[in-house]
Amino acid sequence: MVDIATRVWNHKWKIDPIVRSLIDTDFYKLLMCQSIYRNKSQTNVTFSLINRSSNILLADLVDEGELREQLDHIRSLSLTRGESTWLRGNTFYGRRQMFRSDFMEFFEGLRLPAYHLEKINGQYELTFEGNWPEVMLWEVPALSVIMELRSRAVLDKMDRFELQILYARAMTKLWEKIEKLKGLKNLKIADFGTRRRHSYLWQDWAVQAMQEGLGASFIGTSNCSIAMKRDIEAIGTNAHELPMVYSALADCDEDLAMAPYQVLADWHEEHDGNLRIILPDTYGTEGFLKNAPDWLASWTGMRIDSGDPKAGAKNAIKWWRSIGENPKEKLLIFSDGLDVNQILELHKQFSDEVNVSFGWGTNLTNDFRNLVDGGRLDAFSLVCKAASVNGRATVKLSDNPNKATGPVSEIERYRRVFQVRNQEALRIDI
Repeated sequence: MVDIATRVWNHKWKIDPIVRSLIDTDFYKLLMCQSIYRNKSQTNVTFSLINRSSNILLADLVDEGELREQLDHIRSLSLTRGESTWLRGNTFYGRRQMFRSDFMEFFEGLRLPAYHLEKINGQYELTFEGNWPEVMLWEVPALSVIMELRSRAVLDKMDRFELQILYARAMTKLWEKIEKLKGLKNLKIADFGTRRRHSYLWQDWAVQAMQEGLGASFIGTSNCSIAMKRDIEAIGTNAHELPMVYSALADCDEDLAMAPYQVLADWHEEHDGNLRIILPDTYGTEGFLKNAPDWLASWTGMRIDSGDPKAGAKNAIKWWRSIGENPKEKLLIFSDGLDVNQILELHKQFSDEVNVSFGWGTNLTNDFRNLVDGGRLDAFSLVCKAASVNGRATVKLSDNPNKATGPVSEIERYRRVFQVRNQEALRIDI
């Protein structure tokens, strides 16, 4: 077991680059990248960093030179032989050779493209532009770098004993959460915490703690590097990025209305089983389910990622029943801002009606609340989204209007096309 406090104390030795591999990323990014490489490889996309917690002035906390050093290091990375062998030969979701040879040849030759970085009003403007399969792989490492540099900026002001006590308290806090989950009947939970983790070392420790504490109830991690290192399942399907880009490519309102379903039609051709998970909330779950094509009824499950999770679960169960499907044969994945008490509550309420699973993110891999004065290590809401496609702005509505992104005029157009009515505005913490 790594002595994290000592490693943090010795960061000045530069033995711990924040991102140490191209597969230090979420599994869903690689699955989506393969689909994009096949279907939309020449699409030009710009990704942009968005700090939803605007009170945190990142440019004042994170040194620009260190940020550039870490980003430049990422650009130097390529797949190792061992990583390539693992991706080519491992079994994912019961399927060998998940990644096709043509995609693997692309990925093995990949170096991430250039970035643009500047300071504006105490924040960093960080953008990536290029062919979609290349620039999309910047999202997770970019977020990981900035989150960890912010952590390091706080930790650098602490002495060695302070660090030892801090991590002892953080470990105790996490273990107490795990103990609350022990013995929960039919619990299925995975680590989804790469993007806004405290650090790579801490995420790796959290995964080991989950393995030790929960046994078979811990079903894997979204982080490919840690999955390979710890010989556990890599978990993930698809994300909002796909419908956002497909929708921006639509030339008229009719094509726009069909874009989210075209995404899943392309996905349907490549994947089956537990990879056929519907993510319905990009432009509002209610409208998505109302207009869903018949063939989506056979999909394995649905992921609830915004809005009130209880309302989302009830809507999913109601929809399955309305189309003649048995919810007890479906999978419902909760993944939005979860912490242990909410996991317990959702499991209790819905596990008798549907198979439930949980993707535990920031509150697993970055919960240092109340451990440092002034909340200086508290997690915050940082995202990196596709902002434009071939010069057209992207839009995301979500089931929570506070998560909406895009120009106001386009947001209103999308609300009209997707028949989005009044939504409850919920606080975004992480």
